[in-house]
Parts: sequence; C-alpha cells; structure tokens
Amino acid sequence: MKRLHRRGWCDGTGGNFSVVVKQQPLQLLMAPSGVDKGSVNAEDLITVNCHGEVIKGQGKASAETLLHLCIIHRCGAGAVLHTHSLAGTLLSRIELAQGSVMLEGWEMLKGLKGITTHDTSVSVPVIANNQDLQILSESADARLSDAPHGLLVSGHGLYAWGDDLPEARRHTEILEFLLELTWRQSLLRSQQ
Repeated sequence: MKRLHRRGWCDGTGGNFSVVVKQQPLQLLMAPSGVDKGSVNAEDLITVNCHGEVIKGQGKASAETLLHLCIIHRCGAGAVLHTHSLAGTLLSRIELAQGSVMLEGWEMLKGLKGITTHDTSVSVPVIANNQDLQILSESADARLSDAPHGLLVSGHGLYAWGDDLPEARRHTEILEFLLELTWRQSLLRSQQ
C-alpha cells in the first residue's frame, strides 16, 4: 500500500486493497475505511468475511468491499488493488461514453498476464460510478469477463487484480503506466 501511495495513486484516504487470506470460508485482509493508505501498518489491517463484515481487527470495511468480492468471485483473483491516480480517474470520466480505454502497441502490455507481444491491444472497460455498491458491482460483473486484469470506474479510478498480491501490484503498475501514456498522448494530440 505504501508503495502505491508514494506514487500518488492513493493519496489521503483514497484507494482500497484486499488480499484473499483464506478461501473456505472466504476471508480478505484489507485496510480499514477512511485511513491514510500511506500510514497503514500491518497491525491496522482488518479481516473481512464473504459478506463484507469485519471479523478481526478494528475499523470499518470499505463500502467498496462488495466490488472487491465481485472481482474475486468472477475472476478468481487473490488480490484486488484500487487506485485513484490522476490519469486513471481522468480517463475513466473522458471515456465513459465510449465504454472503454484502448491500450495498444505498447511494450509494457507484456506485463499483463497472458500477453506476449507489444503488437496487441487491450480494452479496459469503463463503468459508471454509483454510490449503490450493489448496482456498481452488478455493472462491473457484466464487464469483467473481457477485462484485462483491470476495470475503470468513471471519475473514480482503477481496480486491478491478480492471482496473488505481487501479480495484482504488477498489473496495477502496468495499467497505471499505460493509462498515463494514453492520457499524455491525448494531450500531445490536442496541441497539434
């Protein structure tokens, strides 16, 4: 978490993270809601069950726990990382009407699981934000089968996942890098 915070992807209380620590019954290790992600220590983490209820530790589970659970169930993810980078938040709003952000031809695409060449493209789905997390999770669920280990929520940022925490972190870093490139490329094109 601190590593992502240092990069400016989860400033203040922004962002949330989960790691599956037990499959049966499902348990997630998470940072509590409303805390500065740059100052969270191991003893501050909470354990949450499959219903999003805190079963160990102090603090409240993020309202977005339902979305984490949806991604874990649908994609078999072992970890989900949610960031609020400038590029991801901005592009998610700009591309909402399009429904996705196209990432194409970049060498860094090979950092995503299953991609072996730069000569490809991936379409990161963008869904509308909603304060009703049940509706938001259902909207995400409809797009997850096509998602390249990441999903954007409009005006809200990136959710990235992997089989485990290192893979989720790698996918987050790769997707954030590519979103930054895409945003800067669009700025350059607008100045020509």
